[in-house]
Amino acid sequence: MRISAKNKICLIIGDPVEHSLSPLMHNAGYEALNIDDKFIYLGARVDLKDIKAVVCAMRAMSLRGLTCTIPHKVKVMRYLDKIDKTASKIGAVNSIVNDKGILKGYNTDWIGVVKPLEKVTALKGKKAAVLGAGGASRAVVYGLLAKGSKVTIFNRTVGNAAKLANDFNCGFGDLKDEAAVSDNDIIVNATAVGMAPNTEASPISSQLITNRHIVFDAVYIPYETKLLKKAKEKGATVIHGTEMLLHQGTAQFELYTGKPAPVDVMRKVLLKNLGVKL
Repeated sequence: MRISAKNKICLIIGDPVEHSLSPLMHNAGYEALNIDDKFIYLGARVDLKDIKAVVCAMRAMSLRGLTCTIPHKVKVMRYLDKIDKTASKIGAVNSIVNDKGILKGYNTDWIGVVKPLEKVTALKGKKAAVLGAGGASRAVVYGLLAKGSKVTIFNRTVGNAAKLANDFNCGFGDLKDEAAVSDNDIIVNATAVGMAPNTEASPISSQLITNRHIVFDAVYIPYETKLLKKAKEKGATVIHGTEMLLHQGTAQFELYTGKPAPVDVMRKVLLKNLGVKL
């Protein structure tokens, strides 16, 4: 990496943020394209109460890109100059581009959902179960609906599923209704269930998974969650959470640099860091 005062700075903020693999992924991309003398990607822990100050600093310091993770994706929107239509519909921003002092917010999380799925199936007309009704679910639901899938949101607190379903005009149900969850082509886990250190947890029983399902887990630590492990044993097609992280990140990379992302290089650095044999 070639660091100098000429580097355009991109930054990921969150609370916490220390676990993030985004700096590794983006900087590997810069090096692969030989633009690591022009861009550098860093991380910083930021408390929610300080988000306005960070946005002001982005403009004042001419930071090129700002990546927002939990808990900043919603509150940051009120301090931006422009918001992309897709981000407005999702109701969250995860990527901010500074174009000569004008800050515009985007959401690339939905791309992280759709691209990996489209590699294994056509989404139009498919029935999709989204597990969870939190912030992460919004981009998942938007992406699937945008591609013509029939979406049902399942959550243990059914009222929360109903509220989210109302926002997107789709179906909702009780996560405990295993038959209803199983009656889908695609199952996407948009909860944190199964994430380290609680690696023995799974959002659903493996009994409802069959070899006709596509199971996508947004959790990427560990790489092989219990949900995916059991789905593999049932013969289902599985998609790892690293693919969501990768494709939302490559879309960000292109927003920040204006160049096509070296997807394979960025994937390899993610997998290597997670201890996956290539």
